[in-house]
Amino acid sequence: MLDEIHRYLEAQSQTVIDLQRALVAIPALGPMNGGPGETVKTEFLKSYLKDMGFGEVRELRAPDPAVPCGYRPNLVAVVPGQDTSKTLWIISHTDIVPPGDLALWDSDPYELKVDGDIIIGRGVEDNHQGIVCSLLVAKALLDKGVTPPMNYGVLLVADEETGSKYGLDYVVKHHADLFGPDDLFLVPDFGEPTSEMIEIAEKSMFWLKVVVEGKQCHASTPEAGINSLVAASALIVQIPKLHQLFDRTDPLFNPPHSTFEATKKEANVENINTIPGRDVFYVDCRVMPGYDLDEVLKAIQGFGNEVEREYGVRISYEFVQREQAAPPTPADSEVVTRLMRCVKSVFHNQPKLSGIGGGTVAAYLRRAGHKAAVWGTLMHNAHQPNERSSITNIIKDAKVMASMLFD
Repeated sequence: MLDEIHRYLEAQSQTVIDLQRALVAIPALGPMNGGPGETVKTEFLKSYLKDMGFGEVRELRAPDPAVPCGYRPNLVAVVPGQDTSKTLWIISHTDIVPPGDLALWDSDPYELKVDGDIIIGRGVEDNHQGIVCSLLVAKALLDKGVTPPMNYGVLLVADEETGSKYGLDYVVKHHADLFGPDDLFLVPDFGEPTSEMIEIAEKSMFWLKVVVEGKQCHASTPEAGINSLVAASALIVQIPKLHQLFDRTDPLFNPPHSTFEATKKEANVENINTIPGRDVFYVDCRVMPGYDLDEVLKAIQGFGNEVEREYGVRISYEFVQREQAAPPTPADSEVVTRLMRCVKSVFHNQPKLSGIGGGTVAAYLRRAGHKAAVWGTLMHNAHQPNERSSITNIIKDAKVMASMLFD
């Protein structure tokens, strides 16, 4: 039976192109990224799922007053299996990030470009590849009339790119009855071109906004003001000291240590001959599991206290995003061992377990006690101009998902 499904999947190149073309043409940007949310794309996908033959397509709406319709949609569809008490869930997200500078694109980011095996457009990898893979498997089961050994669940969630409050975090908290204790969870949203990386652990993460307030004045009379840019710079150069304070390492991760980086800087004054009285910058921290993020914040505040005393400024701090590391998925859990066998079988490689510094929606599942693995064959150009994906890889990833059902 699995061989028949694999042969079916191998013949679906045009389906991949057609579905990717439709998805790319429907931008789904959350309000923090300047868009109205995922409703239009989700309505298309809901219709697509029903046309495929799903008996029921559920829409789980997370209330969000920041979007015109007032909610963020999450879709659930299941192909019943012989054992209806157990489900293999494939979880992908429908939202994307903005295309950025259009001058850096070789084509319209919202019009699919096909170049042999490569398809180009915003979202084709992040995370349309996961969506398309999961739907190819469902299409194979439904078109061939196959009842898999266990349920096959497709979950398409919103808001992954800006925190998942209205996506999987909402689903796990408000619809916990969807998931059973023996369910398997695969998130196809991170991976390597070699297909060998299987992510089972993530670092803690927080983004910190730092506001430094001095006193604005004319640059020719600096004694009349307090230069917030100089003070902010003094604090920024202290940030690397965090590596010595939080120095735990683990070879499961790459890099195998915490990272602390000053990143975004907001504009201060518009003209050269004014000393700024307010500066705002941001710090991106990816912290090894086992450290409390409050301790990291206290260390940064300690640096800030010294800067306040030396420069006469006031410094405040605000969490933009904060995620304490979830428990890792055990290496011997069923979802991991099944996935490793199936990746090796389809790609003829040597998959390896890994931890990452970036966050995925798997963290919300792990915190709820579920075993989740993150994997995909990705070309590592998400969020970049000319985002691309491979048709061959999409089909092979779908074969791995199908193999997991019948393993």
